[in-house]
Amino acid sequence: MRARTAGRRYTQEESADWLAQRLLKLDIATYEEFAAKVGIDRGTISRYFRQERRPSIDVIAPMCEVLQVSPETLLIALGAIDKK
Repeated sequence: MRARTAGRRYTQEESADWLAQRLLKLDIATYEEFAAKVGIDRGTISRYFRQERRPSIDVIAPMCEVLQVSPETLLIALGAIDKK
């Protein structure tokens, strides 16, 4: 993944790339497996990382737990907040 400049949000492509790399690192084979671990459906996960929807607050913690990242890291990856 290429370096990002401060104050810029992830694009849809960067969000999808980030998730793919994270799942690979964690040995999670598919969106379906990730979605099952989080407890939500695959389509919803896909919409989050295509930046079509923002996750509700009650989904952030389980996603962070499965992905082993902080809420800030997840929100940056989702394009919800700027990278510092």
